[in-house]
Amino acid sequence: MNRYDAYGIGHALVDTEVKVTDEFLLQAGLTKGTMTLIDENRRAQLLEQLGSAPRHRACGGSSANTLIGLAQLGGAAFHSSRVANDENGLFFARDMKTNGVDNDLDHRANLGATGQCLVLITPDAERTMCTHLGISEGFSISDLAPDRLAASRWLYVEGYLVTSPTGRQAAVEAVRLARRHGVRIALTFSDVSMIEFFRAGLEEIMGSGVDLIFCNLAEALKYADTDDLEVAKSHLAQKCSAFGLTLGPQGAIIRIDQREHAIPGIPVQAIDANGAGDLFAGALLYGLTHGFTPERAGLLACRASALLVTRQGARLSREQTLNVLNNLD
Repeated sequence: MNRYDAYGIGHALVDTEVKVTDEFLLQAGLTKGTMTLIDENRRAQLLEQLGSAPRHRACGGSSANTLIGLAQLGGAAFHSSRVANDENGLFFARDMKTNGVDNDLDHRANLGATGQCLVLITPDAERTMCTHLGISEGFSISDLAPDRLAASRWLYVEGYLVTSPTGRQAAVEAVRLARRHGVRIALTFSDVSMIEFFRAGLEEIMGSGVDLIFCNLAEALKYADTDDLEVAKSHLAQKCSAFGLTLGPQGAIIRIDQREHAIPGIPVQAIDANGAGDLFAGALLYGLTHGFTPERAGLLACRASALLVTRQGARLSREQTLNVLNNLD
């Protein structure tokens, strides 16, 4: 019997979220809506430019946010990542467990600095991320927990891992172990830049194919090198047996068992899109591991992520997440 619904791997980051203007992004030379890797000096420079603007802190990282969403709904999850033995590392490990996600980070004492992500939110709710990976850049095979992976129903791989050689190797090994133990494999593309600059690494991780791909419209089109949605869906279907394709306010397309399900969008006033795709993945995985039909799982995912974009921050509270689940009908 499986102990966990999902075992996730990804970068451990402490998010600092700040509201900015489009002019700030232009002046800082940042491309809106994307993730840019930065060093500590660049991070300090950006923080100085932001001055005294209000800031919100929480543990983050794509896979971490996804597993928190799954756990808040009542699912069981374990997360493998790498943090340093510093204040941010202790905060990350504690915050994950507080939100119901198991990890073994409190047994590690890595030297260095825990990764941090500066999340810049513009008035149109778009998020632009500047990430200093810190020690998480060295996430490797040694950070995996093979016994926890083998005890899971799903492996969830964060696409951002492809940016480092050791992270990519760890993802490839995790996929190999999942196949060996009959664990289903889900991968999120994470960001258009991962496809644009690290496509070969993503293909290496996927190998002959995975069970489930998560992506948004821009990522799907980029992956298929097309501007035609139908072509993009067909291309995705060659690499996975199922996909969750988010379309923003227009909802999502869920493809499972060669059948497509169009999930309608929920009209909301968006103020912060950070983490919406991550929560979508967590909620969909919850539905798929708890006997939901594809339509019902997709509806849960769309409603949860729609509520999230009306709030500041990359996650809902457990009460808010459960409220979506309890009012699904």
